[in-house]
Amino acid sequence: MDATRQHFLMCRPTYFAVDYAINPWMDPTAPVDTELAIRQWEQLRQVYRDLGHTVEEIAPVPGLPDMVFAANGGTVIDGKAMAVQFRDPQRADEAPAYRAWFEAAGFELYDPKHVNEGEGDVLLVGDLLLAGTGFRTAHASHAQLQEVFGYPVVTMQLVDPRFYHLDTALTVLDERTVAYLPEAFSPGSQAVLRRLFPDAVHATMADAEVLGLNAVSDGRHVVLPAQATDLAAQLRDRGYETIGVDLSELRKAGGGPKCCTLRLRQGRASK
Repeated sequence: MDATRQHFLMCRPTYFAVDYAINPWMDPTAPVDTELAIRQWEQLRQVYRDLGHTVEEIAPVPGLPDMVFAANGGTVIDGKAMAVQFRDPQRADEAPAYRAWFEAAGFELYDPKHVNEGEGDVLLVGDLLLAGTGFRTAHASHAQLQEVFGYPVVTMQLVDPRFYHLDTALTVLDERTVAYLPEAFSPGSQAVLRRLFPDAVHATMADAEVLGLNAVSDGRHVVLPAQATDLAAQLRDRGYETIGVDLSELRKAGGGPKCCTLRLRQGRASK
């Protein structure tokens, strides 16, 4: 298996907190250790650097505790950046911050016409875009994704509110292979996944419940929550090298490694 050098955007969780509840993971009454969240995030960033990936950072904004989840800041493919529109007003101000970063970085920029929560719900697998809907990103946004990026879009219907974004229920391992939790999808979407990926890895509910599928793969190395032990064993059996990281503090807001990581694909202008 060959690893592909990747280019990521991340946001330090300087202002991380759980001040509101917009998914089942969030409990504003539970204590949160922001300093621990920062240390765990720094470990994730170091893992990427040690693997040879490039990590850029967007400056965190006070009052936006979920801005650490950079995957929701946009979708970037072939030098084109689709900005986002959040469902929940608590995250709305993240959208212009990420949009400004893409613009300053020289990406060809597109604004969403509907609710679209970025790479949280939009995953590129080879020449297909899997696009989630059901809880956050609007189904109507999928047509715009296809027009902007020029890849066929396959809609994935999510049915379990714990797995509210596609990247909490499915991870892309390489250009031909995914891992996913079947129960997180509608019967029709499960049938499509079986047809498209007959050799997919099926995660257990126990691993999904520690956000084990919120993972990042470069085609050889898979960075995933350390608590997802069964999934890691399955991946090693398939020939992948797994690297477990502890993001338990960020999981209190429903996030894992992938949520913290936006991939910047090709064509980035140098400025």
